[in-house]
Amino acid sequence: MKGMKEMGNYQKIFERKEVKYLLSYKQWESLLKQMEPFMKLDEYGKHLISNIYYDTNTWYLARHSMSKPTYKEKVRVRSYGVPQMNEAVFLELKKKYKGIVYKRRTSMPLNRTERFLSHEKISLLTESNQILKEFQYVMACYPDLKPAMYISYERLAYLGKEDPNVRMTFDQNILYRTYDLSLAQGSYGKEILPEEKLLMEIKISGGMPLWLVNALTDLAIYPAKFSKFSTGYEDYLQTQAKEKTEKEVYSA
Repeated sequence: MKGMKEMGNYQKIFERKEVKYLLSYKQWESLLKQMEPFMKLDEYGKHLISNIYYDTNTWYLARHSMSKPTYKEKVRVRSYGVPQMNEAVFLELKKKYKGIVYKRRTSMPLNRTERFLSHEKISLLTESNQILKEFQYVMACYPDLKPAMYISYERLAYLGKEDPNVRMTFDQNILYRTYDLSLAQGSYGKEILPEEKLLMEIKISGGMPLWLVNALTDLAIYPAKFSKFSTGYEDYLQTQAKEKTEKEVYSA
């Protein structure tokens, strides 16, 4: 994981299509066999990805995302593994418009990132000045933006042997929590994946390769609507409603 933590060369701007699928482990095993001639595991192997999603006091970004709009955006801080406060993390602005994902990100130490997103004025790094200004604009639109949800998962990522722009990721053990909202706290929370399922994402800049289309058809693997943030928010609402009902029963 050292290479990830060092974050030497990383892509700051992404534009691609991302399609999600919920797979059984049997489907996954069969798909891996069909992937073997065309895809290779990336250099990091299985790794932990941790995120803090930001939202308003009224959960506007989560609620807007669930309304299935043409345009939506998310603000998050991401790390690979569990970072120390002085280690670099990614500050990401993810936008989706008509099915195309646009992601802009920059890297700063975790303590500096948390200060920046708390609306504290800090000097902007010259290299990332433009991207940080975009974050400042978003923060001006949502003045009550604050840490709202932690989400972590274990990921295996594959890229095309001939076309590295074709990426496939497999996420397991997706956990969320709405407390202890710092990446430095570590990975723990409530599981939100359906039982005996894992999440696959296919990330492409152009058309999907024919071999992959055939593999998905052969294994009856179909796109699924699944957002980690939205699913966590829905579970949070259900938990809040349940706790409220229990309090009313006990106080009656």
